[in-house]
Amino acid sequence: MSFINKSVSTIAPHLALGVLGERLAKKHLQKQGYRIVVTNLKMHLGRGVTGQPLTGEIDIVAYDKDILCFVEVKTLTSADIVSPEAKVNLAKQRQIVRTAKRYRQMLSLIGEACRYDVVSVVMADEKRPSIELKRSYFTEEGLRKRAYAWERQPGYGFQD
Repeated sequence: MSFINKSVSTIAPHLALGVLGERLAKKHLQKQGYRIVVTNLKMHLGRGVTGQPLTGEIDIVAYDKDILCFVEVKTLTSADIVSPEAKVNLAKQRQIVRTAKRYRQMLSLIGEACRYDVVSVVMADEKRPSIELKRSYFTEEGLRKRAYAWERQPGYGFQD
């Protein structure tokens, strides 16, 4: 991968691609008027059912005007098979929301408006990567609706 500069060439190629994508995404967000608060936020979320520690990560936390945004960055070398944003699956969305809630609790920002964005970076052309911002890519409410969709299925529950 010739487009990866020397400062990230000592790590695995897929990780270097991600680092490069995050740098490009950060610059893109700043051009869009976002104020970057923190990058690569990692938080302890508790323990799993077997006692293993659970952590969450958010690539970029930023403000878009007065809205606190939690941004996931996905970088691929091609979007021929799947788009980068499609890789932000349901499990990843839940992990981001859980991490964002913990972050907002710790900083007393629970009542503040927030949003979940995705930046997709496609490095098919190393001179001109494709960068696209997807505002409000998913919502907490949307995750709740999916989580309890099975309860709305016919035949669920007790008959009166």
